[in-house]
Amino acid sequence: MKIQGKMFLWLSVFILAMAVTYGVWSKEPAGTTALVLAFGLSVMIGFYLAFTAQRVDAMAQDNKEADVADEAGEVGFFSPHSWQPLSLAVGGALAFMGVIFGWWLLYFSAPVILIGLFGWVFEYYRGENRTQ
Repeated sequence: MKIQGKMFLWLSVFILAMAVTYGVWSKEPAGTTALVLAFGLSVMIGFYLAFTAQRVDAMAQDNKEADVADEAGEVGFFSPHSWQPLSLAVGGALAFMGVIFGWWLLYFSAPVILIGLFGWVFEYYRGENRTQ
């Protein structure tokens, strides 16, 4: 984590230099504002990673002599199959089509989104996957 914190902090220095350069040369406020906000976000992420790195054990990426296999292990649990993202995608597509064709389409998309959302959240609380 120490490496990532340093990378983001150095990235923020670069973004700030580019924001100043862009602002002086272009005198365009929108791009300069976007670069300054990107600088702020990069500083926040870098500070968080550097702050957290002091409180956790050293990871393999902090060791210069580490091998790739040192970080091997279980990554996490990933659902093997689920129909809920399809429901959310259809509901989201209907909702965005509601912006184009008419807001009345949101009355049909909201229940589809809610069914997909509740189904995804409670997927492992009922049915055949209850014990996983």
